[in-house]
Amino acid sequence: YRPPSFTAIMGIDSEAISQAYHDVRSDSTENSWAAFGYDGKEIVHLQTGVEYDDFLGLCTADERVYGFVRIMTGDEMSKRYKFVFITWVGDSVSVLKKARMSTDKAFVKDIVQNFAKEILASSRDEISLRQIEEVVRKAGGANYGTGK
Repeated sequence: YRPPSFTAIMGIDSEAISQAYHDVRSDSTENSWAAFGYDGKEIVHLQTGVEYDDFLGLCTADERVYGFVRIMTGDEMSKRYKFVFITWVGDSVSVLKKARMSTDKAFVKDIVQNFAKEILASSRDEISLRQIEEVVRKAGGANYGTGK
C-alpha cells in the first residue's frame, strides 16, 4: 500500500501547469504569461497568453490566481528575460480561501520554480505592467547602458 500524495488528494493538474510554465520559459514561443487558478478545489491551468492585459483581466476581486510572467529587462547593451511569480488574491475572496492559498501556493511553486521576484497582490496597481517591470529592474542589479 502506498498512500496518495497530498497533491493527488487536494488536486493539482501538475502536467498542465508544468507545460504552461515551460511554454512561458521557452524562447521559441511568444507566450509571456500563464495563469493558474481553481476549478472547485483543484488547481488548474487557466490560460496562457501574449498580452499582459489579458492576464490582468483574470485578476478580479473575487478570484485567486497564480501567475508566471516573462518580462524583458536590461538595457540596449544586454537584453534578457526575467520571470515573476504573482499570487493574486482579490479583495472579495473569503478569509478561508485566502488562508488556504498559502498552503496551495507551495504546491504550485514545486512546479513553477525559477523566477527572479515573487509578488503577493490584491490591488491591480501592485501588478501593473509598469510596476512589474520596475520591480524586476530593481532586482536585476546595475544597468550599464549607454544612456541612449
